[in-house]
Amino acid sequence: MSETVQRHGLTVAEPLARLIEDEVLTGVSADAFWSGYAALLADLMPKNRALLAERDRLQAEIDRFNEAQKGQPYDVAAEVAFLKEIGYLKDEPAPFEVTTKNVDPEIASIAGPQLVVPVMNARFALNAANARWGSLYDALYGTDAIPGAAAGSRYDAERGEKVVAWAADFLDAHLPLAAGSHKEVTAYRPDRRELLADVGGTPMPFADTVTYVGQIRKGETVRYVLKHNGLHVILVIDASTEVGAAHPAGLADVVLESAMTAIQDCEDSVAAVDAEDKVLVYRNWLGLMKGDLAETFQKGGETMTRRLNPDLEVEAPTGEVVTLPGRSLLLVRNVGHLMTTDAVMLNGEETPEGMLDAIVTVAAAMHDLKKRDVKPKKRTDLDKITNSRAGSVYVVKPKMHGPDEVAFAGELYGRVETILGLPKNTVKLGVMDEERRTSANLLACMEAVKERLVFINTGFLDRTGDEIHTAMKAGPVVPKDEMKSAAWLAVYEDMNVDAGLAAGLPGHGQIGKGMWAKPDKMAEMLDAKIGHPSAGANTAWVPSPTAATLHATHYHAVDVAARQAELKGRAKGAKETLLTPPLLAGRNLDPETVARALDDSCQSMLGYVVRWVDQGIGCSKVPDINDVGLMEDRATLRISAQLLANWLMHGLITEAEIDASLKRMAEKVDAQNAGDPAYKPMAPGFDGYAFRATRALIMEGAAQPSGYTEPLLHRFRREAKAAA
Repeated sequence: MSETVQRHGLTVAEPLARLIEDEVLTGVSADAFWSGYAALLADLMPKNRALLAERDRLQAEIDRFNEAQKGQPYDVAAEVAFLKEIGYLKDEPAPFEVTTKNVDPEIASIAGPQLVVPVMNARFALNAANARWGSLYDALYGTDAIPGAAAGSRYDAERGEKVVAWAADFLDAHLPLAAGSHKEVTAYRPDRRELLADVGGTPMPFADTVTYVGQIRKGETVRYVLKHNGLHVILVIDASTEVGAAHPAGLADVVLESAMTAIQDCEDSVAAVDAEDKVLVYRNWLGLMKGDLAETFQKGGETMTRRLNPDLEVEAPTGEVVTLPGRSLLLVRNVGHLMTTDAVMLNGEETPEGMLDAIVTVAAAMHDLKKRDVKPKKRTDLDKITNSRAGSVYVVKPKMHGPDEVAFAGELYGRVETILGLPKNTVKLGVMDEERRTSANLLACMEAVKERLVFINTGFLDRTGDEIHTAMKAGPVVPKDEMKSAAWLAVYEDMNVDAGLAAGLPGHGQIGKGMWAKPDKMAEMLDAKIGHPSAGANTAWVPSPTAATLHATHYHAVDVAARQAELKGRAKGAKETLLTPPLLAGRNLDPETVARALDDSCQSMLGYVVRWVDQGIGCSKVPDINDVGLMEDRATLRISAQLLANWLMHGLITEAEIDASLKRMAEKVDAQNAGDPAYKPMAPGFDGYAFRATRALIMEGAAQPSGYTEPLLHRFRREAKAAA
């Protein structure tokens, strides 16, 4: 526990108070900040407690209903009527329009990939912020997007030829010439207001669907900037490079506008359990907003320092200079309503972590907002590193259950604006549609914050965890690999898009889809993830800058605005299907299937939890039971824990079988991490904090609030830190 100081009746960890008062606050006095925050906590903490109590009340009612249904065919119509009766299902609101103003085009109108990254890790945070532009050649050369791999450590010309051919096919498909192929081009050159390509000695313009923006010249390198479907593409001409020298036109690279937006995450992908951790989270976010975040590290035997990229200055055909953003537009994901923190105490009681996130992350973002007031001639280099050109702060709020909780979030950020002296609705909200009660009442949730709403997205993983927990006493659920084909999922994904279109979200905000969990499987991603823009989503999550560049090709292949227009009038899915729990419904699973699912879940849980609890790594690529690296976070953990808790409750597995599987899988996870010098083996003692945390997540899973993993993870991580 850090040393503490007193501020307006609040007991505050001294490092946090020092950060806020010495570094975060700008244009607001420390006295005004702390007095306002103390009043906010006094007013809103009782409301927060009441909302959490309502979650418990509704779950208890549903448990009673499901226990009464046991042994009978599940009556979904009766369930829907019951959910309305207890206040779980709300009436649909009258038709309304989202009216959010002052939204940056990266959110309001441009379709493209979205990164999610732990802000606790400065290097990752900078990589994500700088992922606005990515080399298509590098993304293809270094991944399985093209079969095979580079031979040797030097440039593999044979693989390079395949990369250049793939990129030429991409250009032909989406940035075509009026006639001929990019494979036949011997030179690219500007001519008045357009870019021409020499094809067989004939100057050829680009098709009408392609806009020439201008050029960037530096030494012998020239970059021609084009635009298609709202996204920029840069042709890099440099015959001095090995790749450019081998190309008839000197084309050394194709650079794509990639991660249009990036969520800097304070929640699922971090392991922040105390004031020390929260200070690190907030300081990194502050550095992004100030523009001065830097990280020095070793790579390839060299010391490197990473900073935020500058903007691109493009000379337009008219001679004017066009500025293109050099960085992704950043959103910050705060924690939800559940967790509390001892970083700020009131009357000896921990205070809601989400409220602390709200006031500190928005206060930090004021450093970005004030750059708009600096006159151009007085701007420093840091003043030019801006985030929101529209003067907004973008907050993603996760794990909310239903419209009352969403309305409460709107009230919270309204209070924050008042304390910090910001205009109403400066803070824009992203509402994650990842809990069952939210998806069942999505339009009402959106209506509750229609003046500041900029984002909705589906989160299949958390939504599945909540589905299992809600149906915990209804009977055993299907195995994890069958969840993706459950009837409710397709309706859930479609309903999210339908709600966004019905409320007029395009033009004001994003309709998003979830994460690609296999960072090493880019060929598979290229085949599958085009389904997201095709479904009408104008953004979708990716796990790396490389994945963002490859996923960007999908937004050239699909005109999302046109696709949304096609989808707007389709028939809506049935709420009864959305609310049908994925139960085995009398079907018996063979012992081999159960044993395999048990081992799979125990291995993935241990592989994630051991890093979370022992090393404080909130999200990472974890080898699965077949040694395939998968991105794991608390949402994937929630599914596995709830599945096994459900199967334990209904007799598909026993406590002894769980213990035996945990021990076998701990030995496997130990072997998978043998090369990590910071790793603490779980075997043969099986009594470390990580092992015990994993076991508790299963054995106590049915009793956890909404099936969330955070309470137990935080408890064991704190114990591990104290012991260290």
